[in-house]
Amino acid sequence: MKVHKLAALIVTTYIGFIATAHASAPQPIFSPEQEARIGEIAADYLVSHPEILVTVSHKLQEQQKARKQKMFALSVMENQANLLHDPDTPAYGPDNTKVAVIEFFDYQCVFCSRFAPELEKVMKAQPDVRYLFKEWPIFGGRWEASLQAAQQGLTVWQKKGPQAYVTYHNAIYATGHNEGKLTVEDIRVAASKAGLATSAPGDHTASLEKNSNLSEALGLTGTPGIIVMPVSGATPDTITVFPEAVTADRLQVAIRKATAR
Repeated sequence: MKVHKLAALIVTTYIGFIATAHASAPQPIFSPEQEARIGEIAADYLVSHPEILVTVSHKLQEQQKARKQKMFALSVMENQANLLHDPDTPAYGPDNTKVAVIEFFDYQCVFCSRFAPELEKVMKAQPDVRYLFKEWPIFGGRWEASLQAAQQGLTVWQKKGPQAYVTYHNAIYATGHNEGKLTVEDIRVAASKAGLATSAPGDHTASLEKNSNLSEALGLTGTPGIIVMPVSGATPDTITVFPEAVTADRLQVAIRKATAR
């Protein structure tokens, strides 16, 4: 075995040893002198080959991401009834679908704004999926329009139904007015496009509080929060949670994953 391959083997063995040996072995595997020498060899090798540290870092990040996804998925399974069957949640798409895409969003969130056209693409490409919209105006305390737009959206859903709601939703984001720039007039025009002649936001505080509590139970910390899951028989392997905006391509990959059995 070449020297550099032997050194690499020692490095990886040493890293694994440091991580587990002291916790699991009642007696030391190496003497203090041997440990010190292995450490020296490992340190020298890592200085000469810093790419090893990059590889280890990437591996740790992948493991952390996988653990986080598992935790998200378990939370989704515990709360799937509230995610999929809340009558106060605007929904678009067939009732007998196999896959659901659920978004927690705020109309003043710039990342939600960037995600909106990506979701539109997927909705056109995947009409057999059910899309659920969880209004979560987390910026309502900072920008009043955030809360007003959410209230108006739920009123559109309640009075005009799924297609009108999607029209309103897309019209709000089409303004490009986020981070405090959305106006009362923007909201009125969007509601008008959805067929609501008289703009009357209504009071949907209870529904918004439900969404806030649900997002907390799921472990979401901001918007957008996107969940892709089967509507029945969901498992951690078929659930994907994006705690961030994603592209249409990534969303479609998650939809295909949700159909795998």
